[in-house]
Amino acid sequence: MIMVKRFNPLYSLIVFVIVLVACLLFCHSEDPVEANGNSWLRTTPSNPERRELVKVLKKASMGDRTVILTTLNQAWSGPGSVIDLFLESFRIGEGTEGLLNHLVIVAMDRQAFDQCKSIHPHCFSLTTPGVDFAAEKVFMTPDYLKLMWRRIYFLRLVLELGYNFVFTDADVMWFRNPFRHLGEDITIACDFYMGNPEDTSNRANGGFKYVKSNTMTIEFYKYWHMARVLYPNSHDQYVFEIIKHAKIVKRLGLQINYLDTAYFGGFCQPSKNMSKVCTMHANCCVGIERRLHDLRLVLDDWKNFSALSQQEKSLIGSSSSPWRAPNKCK
Repeated sequence: MIMVKRFNPLYSLIVFVIVLVACLLFCHSEDPVEANGNSWLRTTPSNPERRELVKVLKKASMGDRTVILTTLNQAWSGPGSVIDLFLESFRIGEGTEGLLNHLVIVAMDRQAFDQCKSIHPHCFSLTTPGVDFAAEKVFMTPDYLKLMWRRIYFLRLVLELGYNFVFTDADVMWFRNPFRHLGEDITIACDFYMGNPEDTSNRANGGFKYVKSNTMTIEFYKYWHMARVLYPNSHDQYVFEIIKHAKIVKRLGLQINYLDTAYFGGFCQPSKNMSKVCTMHANCCVGIERRLHDLRLVLDDWKNFSALSQQEKSLIGSSSSPWRAPNKCK
């Protein structure tokens, strides 16, 4: 005799409610922009903030619609602060000063925006109602996480407007033009590089990346931003390390390449050849004073290297320890 399981309408209703709630949480979770009714996904061409962003991007972009972006808050914006060192690196680097024409500084608070306008021609104000991003945000605190996810949200909007971008933290020093190393859908720097640019075991660092505007990258950024709901109290870089293995990457056909720390070094894994280095990042460092101290050492070391003859450069270029940093950031 065949036993037929009796239909239980209450059980079905419970399952339906659970799935519905999960979908609502995933797709409509609280966002500092959306929660204030200012979601740019619903903006029209008449939105003044959107119009201003389009205007700034258009003015700063290269011929292929590529811009360089960095974010800034008050803690990093005063005289002699991180932003001053960042801009100085472009001016003293090899073939980098002209790239300042394509740099947009995205100010996260009013004070940073005012400071930006006094030192740079391309500034955009990305304030968030009800959230104060002015003070230094200590790693993994709630405000730090809000700042990181706000950044991911904004970068997706840039892609949706049809602009490719190089995003760079302001504590990345630029010493050579990096563009010959960039070109895949996503090309991202590493805390630790394992020797193969396609190896997913490379430890990515979101503080320097090139992203090409296309359907694949836009969908990936949407997924990345929504994935914060699945991994609460986690920062964007941690979530990236998880979702880069997700089926969506393969399904989209998204190509992610990782940058060699020989060219794109940092305090986690410094470049060992000053004749090759393009950028140096003050990663693996907590505290603004430590970061400032060591970045000044990096700039001084580069200036000393730049003043050498070609023969002297070839001797020091491949030194096992050409930098004095990390020092206080150890």
